[in-house]
Amino acid sequence: TQEEIDFYWEKLGDGGIYHKCGWLDDKFGVSWQIVPAILGKLMADPEKSESVMQAFLQMKKFEIEKLLHV
Repeated sequence: TQEEIDFYWEKLGDGGIYHKCGWLDDKFGVSWQIVPAILGKLMADPEKSESVMQAFLQMKKFEIEKLLHV
């Protein structure tokens, strides 16, 4: 859910560095990618996969609503 993404994004990224495509480095330098479970389903749809990929390449933190409506 978006709430889970937001929670882990904030907790793991606190004191760290945020990057694009759901990636962040925590305060210890460990890299994490916080990805919504629905991303696999969206990327498997040949009619939507390109639009979904272009949308998330522009995001730092994944935003599920935006991905669902591209």
